[in-house]
Amino acid sequence: MKRTTPLLLAAFLATSVFSVNAAADASRGKMVYMKKLKSVCKKDGIKNGGYFATKHNRREWAALKKSGKLEKEWLTICPSAEKKVHRLRDKDVKNLYDFIWKYASDGEVPSCG
Repeated sequence: MKRTTPLLLAAFLATSVFSVNAAADASRGKMVYMKKLKSVCKKDGIKNGGYFATKHNRREWAALKKSGKLEKEWLTICPSAEKKVHRLRDKDVKNLYDFIWKYASDGEVPSCG
């Protein structure tokens, strides 16, 4: 009993830590936008990531993701980013989606450049 309790506690702790890292994250999505899309989207009049995200509300972003038209819509908003959007990895797409969903027009107000 004395040996199994610390072992179970360690297993629980490891599971909780690894499950958090595997999930998509809006703050990582912000970094994806800042590093990969910010400079090219400025050419299209997109001031910042918050402005990019507020082009739709949460329901509309979710519908675009479900229908598989999310990246196409990103290119409609920011046509200069075509090469960059096509080069995004799957995890970057998931993180960027979480960012735009969180800061959609009916979501939270972002504090990003």
